[in-house]
Amino acid sequence: MIFALCHAHIHTGAGTLVDHAVIVDHDRITSVLPLSAVPADCQQIDLNGLHIAPGFIDLQLNGCGGVMFNDDPSVQTLEIMHNANLRSGTTSFLPTLITSPDQDMQRAIAATRCYKQRHGTRVPGVHLEGPYTNKVRKGIHPAEQIRRPSDEMIDFLCAHADCIAKITLAPEKNRPEHLHRLSEAGILLSIGHSAASYDEAMTGFNLGIRFATHLYNAMTPTLNGREPGIVGAIYDRDDIYAGIIVDGHHVHPANVRLAHKTLGNRLCLVTDATAPAGAPAGFNQFDFCGSTVYYRDGQCVDRHGTLGGSALTMIEGVANLVKVVGLSLDEALRMATLYPANAIGYADQLGRIAPGYVANLAIFDPDFKVRATVDHGHYAEQG
Repeated sequence: MIFALCHAHIHTGAGTLVDHAVIVDHDRITSVLPLSAVPADCQQIDLNGLHIAPGFIDLQLNGCGGVMFNDDPSVQTLEIMHNANLRSGTTSFLPTLITSPDQDMQRAIAATRCYKQRHGTRVPGVHLEGPYTNKVRKGIHPAEQIRRPSDEMIDFLCAHADCIAKITLAPEKNRPEHLHRLSEAGILLSIGHSAASYDEAMTGFNLGIRFATHLYNAMTPTLNGREPGIVGAIYDRDDIYAGIIVDGHHVHPANVRLAHKTLGNRLCLVTDATAPAGAPAGFNQFDFCGSTVYYRDGQCVDRHGTLGGSALTMIEGVANLVKVVGLSLDEALRMATLYPANAIGYADQLGRIAPGYVANLAIFDPDFKVRATVDHGHYAEQG
C-alpha cells in the first residue's frame, strides 16, 4: 500500500518541515517531498496540523498493558506489550528482563528470537538487566538471584548475541575477560545497579561498556570533589550513552538538564515502565519478581517505598522533556528516537523520517496525545 501523510509538522530528526508530505510504500518511507509534488493518484491522509515523528524507541521496558515480561517471557507477552506501546507512539522496544534464574533468561532470549524473526525491528533484542550486578545497589531486584556469571553462561550469551541487545551489569562484580567477550560478541554492555568507584567504572568502560542504565538511579553519585563515582565517570567520557527516566520521580528536572548539557546526543529517554503503563483504569498493583509493587500517586513502589520501575509512556516522557525540563520539541523527540537508534546500532533503519527508513511513525497532537501510528507501514488511528 502506498500513501502520503499530508498537512502535518514533520519532525525528521534533522529539523521540522511544513508543507511537505511523507510517502510510505509498504514498510518503508520512500520520500519526503513538498505537498505540491505529491502524485495525484497517491492516496492522501490529511493530518490537519498534527505532528509526525519517527516511532519512539524504548530501550528499557519491563512491562506495560497490564503484563510484566518477567512473569511470562513469551511471544504472547511481547505482543501485548507492543499493542500497548502503539497507543503511546512506541514502535520499537527492548523487552527488559530483570535479575532472574538462567532458565528464565534462556526463555526470554528464545521468545525474543522468535518475535524478532516475525517482526523485524519491532524488538531489536532483549535487555537483560542483571543478574550480574551488585547487591549494594540492587533496588527492587531480588538479592537471592544476583550472582556472577559462569563460563558456560557467558558462552551461551555470546552464542545468542544476535538477539541480546543490551546487558546491564556491575563492572566491579564481573571478570574483565567476561566483559571483553560479551562486548566483542556485539552485545551492548551497560553499567547499572553498581557500586563502582570512578576508577572501577572507567576500567569497565575500557573493557567495552558503552551505556548507562537509568542514569543517577542505582549507581554511585559524585559524592565530592575527590570521588566522582559512576556519574562522574560517565560525564568524563565522550563515548558513553545513557538512558534517563523523565517521570518526575526518578530524576530531578535540574539533573535531567545537567545530563543533557553534558551528554547531548548520547542521552536517551527511557521509560523503565512496568505493568501499569498503558493498562486499564484501576490497575493499581502487580508482582515484580516476588515483590508486590503498588501504583499510586503516579509512582510504582514496594511496601518500603523503593521505586519499582515506572508507569511512564514515551509520549509522556517527551511531554515532560518539553514542559518541565525545557527542551525544544525537536530535541525531546530525538531523545526518544534518533539517539536510542544510534545507541543500539540501528541508525540506518530507525530514528529518522527519511527515504529508505522503516515506516515507523508516531502522530500526535499539540497536547501530546497520540492520534495514530504507522507500524512497519501499517497506518492505524489510536483512540
